[in-house]
Amino acid sequence: MADVSAVVEVGLSAAVVTINNNRPVILCSDDHEMPAAHEVSAALSLPYGRFDPLKHRTLEMGLRLWVEAQTALRLGYVEQLYTFGDRGRAKSAMPTDDTHVISVGYLALTRQNGEQPENDWQYWYDFLPWEDWRSGKPPLIDQLIIPALREWAQSDKRSHPAYDLHQLPRLTRLRLAFGTDGIQWDEERVLERYELLYEAGLVREATIDGTVSPSAQLDELQRHTGKAMVFDHRRILATAIARLRAKLKYRPVIFELMPNCFTLTALQETVEAISGRHLHKQNFRRLVENAELVEPTGASLSQQRGRPAALYRFRRAVLEERPAPGLKVTLSQR
Repeated sequence: MADVSAVVEVGLSAAVVTINNNRPVILCSDDHEMPAAHEVSAALSLPYGRFDPLKHRTLEMGLRLWVEAQTALRLGYVEQLYTFGDRGRAKSAMPTDDTHVISVGYLALTRQNGEQPENDWQYWYDFLPWEDWRSGKPPLIDQLIIPALREWAQSDKRSHPAYDLHQLPRLTRLRLAFGTDGIQWDEERVLERYELLYEAGLVREATIDGTVSPSAQLDELQRHTGKAMVFDHRRILATAIARLRAKLKYRPVIFELMPNCFTLTALQETVEAISGRHLHKQNFRRLVENAELVEPTGASLSQQRGRPAALYRFRRAVLEERPAPGLKVTLSQR
């Protein structure tokens, strides 16, 4: 009997997030250890490297070493997201032999320290432009995305069992992901929205992977749905954003992105940048103070207009006082 076993290669990818001038940015690298692929040569990459069990005692240690080697950045907070191993989802990444590549994605948070060249940090809403609602609903959604997804969804004639989200009728998935037909937008459904766009061929990676056939119409649509990334990296980024948005509500991870001392306005703007939603100022301040997540430093920051703003710091004692000290914010619908 022929040997049909395949070699599995493990890749490590990191969505490294920081805040720069109220903009959530991710670290990108062009020094990645990947097979060459002319289709995506101009696309951006997350820091990436292969796991070497002879050199790396753990997956996380391997990731930290790769990121430091590629970007000179030492990671602080790191959290494993998911293992991405769908064959065909990153066709150009697959070697020509029997090797099957899986990628373990990570979320990493760091404070901006100016050590990296500015062009290495990319605004994450450039990759997922429909996710930024801070100034209201992005026109892109109603003008392009919803009509294109409705057309794609209405062509679906299959029957679907109801126990698997990805097997629900396409129109149902559209309503849940993009908050249509009276359903409220859920800022945590980032990955579901990206998956719908990928399946419908509305992002560049779907054409690269051969999921859809290229056409002038699709090419025009894809020009408006964000920057492409190599292989499955935009999928990993969508997963990282979803995880971080959810985690804000039950863990104080937002303070991993804040300087040691900050104003409440700066804290609110950072939460808004990550969640992609506008927050009511007085409600936010009341929530932060009632949750006892911060404490005044006694110092203040001079401003060009108005009175000096009081400076605060994260109150670390809260970690010992209760199990889930997060920011359960109410997001404005403006």
